[in-house]
Amino acid sequence: MLKQCIAAVAIAMTTMIGPALAEPVADGLTPYDLGDIGATRLLPSGSKAGPFHDGAIAYERGDYATALRLMQPLADQGYLRAQYNLGVMYAKGDGVSQDHTAAARWYERAADQGHAGAQFSLGVMLANGLGVAQDHSAAVKWYLLAAGQGFTAARNNLGVMYARGTGVPQDSVLAYQSFRLAAAQDHALAQANLGMMYFDGRGVAKDNILALMWLTLAATQGDAEVIRNGDIVAERMSPDQVAEAQRRAKEWKSSRTW
Repeated sequence: MLKQCIAAVAIAMTTMIGPALAEPVADGLTPYDLGDIGATRLLPSGSKAGPFHDGAIAYERGDYATALRLMQPLADQGYLRAQYNLGVMYAKGDGVSQDHTAAARWYERAADQGHAGAQFSLGVMLANGLGVAQDHSAAVKWYLLAAGQGFTAARNNLGVMYARGTGVPQDSVLAYQSFRLAAAQDHALAQANLGMMYFDGRGVAKDNILALMWLTLAATQGDAEVIRNGDIVAERMSPDQVAEAQRRAKEWKSSRTW
């Protein structure tokens, strides 16, 4: 299964692809994202080193006690990146006892200030009832805010919510649109989800070539389920169609600039 979760958080989720394609869109959710932990990524361009930067460096080298000592005052003062990082530390149990309630509290503070990663993480916690009462509608609210800022994983999760009608009225067109946005950002789960939408004709006209193209792109991460489903789709296509799907996948990948 495609998994992009933190083992310490232990959220059990599967990909959206079911046995023999019987359930085109099931879970396919991306849990926590820790992209903001890291001094280089977090330090704004042109800014100077300080407590936050030093705390992020400490975190990266595994000195969680120092990271917590430096991040905590900043978070208390309302610095949203420090608030987000405290949420991560409590979610993972880095330097503190794992505490999903505390993690959700810090994520919410950063999310209220517009931090996309915190908005996404809070959405995940609400969707799963981790540290907060389970509330799918509230999860969708935070996914929407994070997705509006271009947060890729939130776009994928939002697509799943629309596809399943969880927290929102079921809407295959909006699901397709969300998956497509995330897939264009090279998100493997979204690419797999988008491929299945094309295969099943949900929210978009059925197109086996595009289905296999997106499944081929998703399969580059080596997930056995995605590869298996790509093979099943390919069995329903002519050799020329398979070759065309593979050509499009290769062309799409080679056209990406990062």
